[in-house]
Amino acid sequence: MKAIVVTEQAAGTAGMKLVDRPEPQAAINDVVVQVHASGFVPTELTWPSTWTDRLDRDRTPSIPGHELAGVVTALGYGTTGLVLGQRVFGLADWYRDGTLAEYVAIEARNLAPLPGDVDFTVGASLPISGLTAWQGLFQHGRLKSGQSILAQGAAGAVGSMVTQLAREAGAYVIGTGRAADRQMVLDFGANEFVDLDKDSLQDVGKVDLVFDVIGGDIQNRSVERIRAGGTLVTIVGPAEARPSDGLAVDFVVESDRAQPSEIVQRVRDGRLRTNIGKVSTFDDAVAALNPTGRRKGNTIIRVRP
Repeated sequence: MKAIVVTEQAAGTAGMKLVDRPEPQAAINDVVVQVHASGFVPTELTWPSTWTDRLDRDRTPSIPGHELAGVVTALGYGTTGLVLGQRVFGLADWYRDGTLAEYVAIEARNLAPLPGDVDFTVGASLPISGLTAWQGLFQHGRLKSGQSILAQGAAGAVGSMVTQLAREAGAYVIGTGRAADRQMVLDFGANEFVDLDKDSLQDVGKVDLVFDVIGGDIQNRSVERIRAGGTLVTIVGPAEARPSDGLAVDFVVESDRAQPSEIVQRVRDGRLRTNIGKVSTFDDAVAALNPTGRRKGNTIIRVRP
């Protein structure tokens, strides 16, 4: 099968190569999925799990990519809940070969059914951004109707999901970004927009929740906006600053079977829009994953036409 591999961490995405690799086999509780579309997060090339296994042994050449949509082609021993030929989408394990390949072996519990009226490209854009937003807002942030949230990077793949899900939950959303992002952030449902280059976060009123995807100085200044009892949720590692009278939570998104079904249903009925910036063929994937300009939204690779 064709697959994209990486062998040197220092090379980053420039070190990606499209090569031939053996097709994976389904282990116990696994399925093999014929990948139709795959998502890719550039930061995963900085994650230790891309380069080593759980015992810290080198596992290169490794296949990156963790988001997928495709069709089940093989079932491992003991696998339940899925059937051959079923359309699925989900989030692959961090420590196993990923989804930038024609086939991937993946635990069945990491997959959810993909309805027939949802395109594979859309399905592949949902797992990381959708689950990150959902888990950050509702599991870790405990967001409730009537609360307010400061959504950093609200024009990005995760931030746009955060904005939409928070608004649907009845929250007041203040989205941040660059000047060029203003209309997009408002279109995704933010009540207000803050230009991080020109506007002052000091002018933002107190909020119940800050959802941070940026870190650094922006995160530190955001903490000051959290009212007593509020929460900072971040996905960029342990918080450098903490609310004086509140919680700071950093988390890594986890696979789930129920939550993707909630998310995709919102896409089907028009309550949630994906943020896909670029779609590329598999043959052109290496170039697409090495853009010369700023990334906008998800980059999705169509593994099968």
